Amino acid sequence: MRFNREEVIASLNNCVDKRKLILAAAAGNGLMARVEEKAGADMIIVYNSGQYRMNGIASIAGNLPIGDANQIVYDMGRTQILNMARKTPVVAGIYGVDPTRDMEEFLTSLSTIGYSGVINFPTIGKLSGPIRQELEQVGLGFKREVESLVLAKKLGFFTMAYCYNPEEAEMLADADIDIIVSHVGLTAGGDVGVMKASPLDVAIEKTEAILSAAKRVKPSIIPMCHGGPIVSPSDVEKVVQNTVAVGFVAASSVERLPVEGAVSDTVRALKSITL
Repeated sequence: MRFNREEVIASLNNCVDKRKLILAAAAGNGLMARVEEKAGADMIIVYNSGQYRMNGIASIAGNLPIGDANQIVYDMGRTQILNMARKTPVVAGIYGVDPTRDMEEFLTSLSTIGYSGVINFPTIGKLSGPIRQELEQVGLGFKREVESLVLAKKLGFFTMAYCYNPEEAEMLADADIDIIVSHVGLTAGGDVGVMKASPLDVAIEKTEAILSAAKRVKPSIIPMCHGGPIVSPSDVEKVVQNTVAVGFVAASSVERLPVEGAVSDTVRALKSITL
């Protein structure tokens, strides 16, 4: 089922009015989508990295040129996720600078199969240095990514955007994006998470700087947080209590880390049985 943009935004704002955290949960397969919907997630996000993550590969692989990011998200939605999430808006992670596609045609195809929202992932925002400069110079930079989000909104999607710094947060807010997500790095912990992440207090400071910059430009933008050391429910609670964030995007923290722990514990318990 595809959800109306205005209804989704109203529902999310209603969560905030009731002082309830907005939760967007990543789903790398249909089982995760079904469980997340049943447990009450407000949104379900499908990333190309979810396919890698659920196959034991670090999420950052979603930013590497090892697969067709847009096609992966289309296929995951059509064959695995959308038929399992009937009561929850599903968001497609789109690679907005993709030069091999007519983006309007591609977004229309996502709408046709049932996606209600989009988020910029993979994102140029994660890149820096010479490669970022060169991409920007040839027209494959962050501006083009924002243009794809603006187009998606015109086509009826609600729009989310990852952001790594206050300057780009202002750009996204000025483009009238619905939801901004501060990204403070690859999620820490587990078998394929980063071993070292910034301390939580540093992540809180960065989160506040990004989200506040967007709120100054567009006060109605919905601010959410993600990544780095923000892993557990207690971490999230500390962030929302010390920033303007009203929601959390849970990817590895909801579909990888809990699975790693639960499966390991069950296997060890079974192997402890004696005959």
